[in-house]
Amino acid sequence: MQCIIPLLPTGKEAVQENSGHSCASRSQVADDSPFRAREVNAEKNAVTLARDMLALDQETFSAAFRKSPMKRATLRGMKRIAAVALGNTGTPDDAAVLTRARDDDEPLVRDHAAWQLRTLRSTNS
Repeated sequence: MQCIIPLLPTGKEAVQENSGHSCASRSQVADDSPFRAREVNAEKNAVTLARDMLALDQETFSAAFRKSPMKRATLRGMKRIAAVALGNTGTPDDAAVLTRARDDDEPLVRDHAAWQLRTLRSTNS
């Protein structure tokens, strides 16, 4: 089983046993846990997730990851990572997604989208 969420000991257990962690499967994570899978990213492969992340606006990102550690990455950070992932693993069909991302409000996203668009085109030519 692949470890999705590490369960770290807390309280008295943390003092008594500091030798590692156990692993929680998706079904063991509480519905109100900040670590639960979100609809926006559940059951998606890297390419699909990257496409979806590049299409998010701030309002949707904030709502999707409310009370989630993912918000620490910020939307611009997630879009930057998504552009890199898409450029590295995408197909020529993803050029349109990266082309749209070149018009993003954030210079960081625009620059990475342009860079990865060049990478995608050179890899597939």
